[in-house]
Amino acid sequence: MNNNDTIIVTGGSRGIGAAISLSLARAGYQVACLSRSGDLPSAGRNSTPPDAATLARCFALPCDVTSESGVKAAFAKAAEGRRIVGVVNNAGIHLEGASREFPLADFERVMATNATSVFVGCQQAYPHLMASGGGVIVNIGSFFDRMGVKQNLAYCASKAAVGAITRCLGVEWANKNIRVIDVAPGYIVTDLNRDSLGQGSTLLAYLEKRIPGKAPGQPEDVAELVTAMFSPASRFLTGETIYVDGAQGIAH
Repeated sequence: MNNNDTIIVTGGSRGIGAAISLSLARAGYQVACLSRSGDLPSAGRNSTPPDAATLARCFALPCDVTSESGVKAAFAKAAEGRRIVGVVNNAGIHLEGASREFPLADFERVMATNATSVFVGCQQAYPHLMASGGGVIVNIGSFFDRMGVKQNLAYCASKAAVGAITRCLGVEWANKNIRVIDVAPGYIVTDLNRDSLGQGSTLLAYLEKRIPGKAPGQPEDVAELVTAMFSPASRFLTGETIYVDGAQGIAH
């Protein structure tokens, strides 16, 4: 690793994306944090705030991941004077509702944000990684990719697509020294859902019964695994989905 080695993280300013950005920065990478807001990553309410040295290795760029031209421009900006060695396609949304009445516009929005953006992110990553002699792409999926979940058709379909994209590119780009991995979280506590997962909540009680370890995960559980994917120790891992769900997906 050299001082110019840079990893791009979409949706990198909050939640799981922020934890990933900060973990990569602590590992010594420069981190381009892409988000609609253009904000630097912020630690969650229950996380330790980053030190100045870690935050100094992060820089923020505004980006709408549903815009191909916007992603291309943001990636080019991130690469100015830097060596792009990885991309984390993390940006996503979760809309739910009864499938029979679910608006087509909402379905298309979920697919555009969660799946098409991953395809575009991988495509735009390719020339930058090739210029660096190879690299790693981590796509953030979900353990919903292998489930049938009521009122979650769009989300499940979009995350299943992430797994398919990962498998195809893992095969297609293996001889280019580009590894592609799908990290699929289960229930993770973030500032967006913390209130609904509070002590005594109905959802927490449900998860305590469904997760063998009796508790949902934390953003850092995902972030540390993502960071490990950039290690030489993971050099033979590509095209696979790794579930970070406390065994919930295989227990039920």
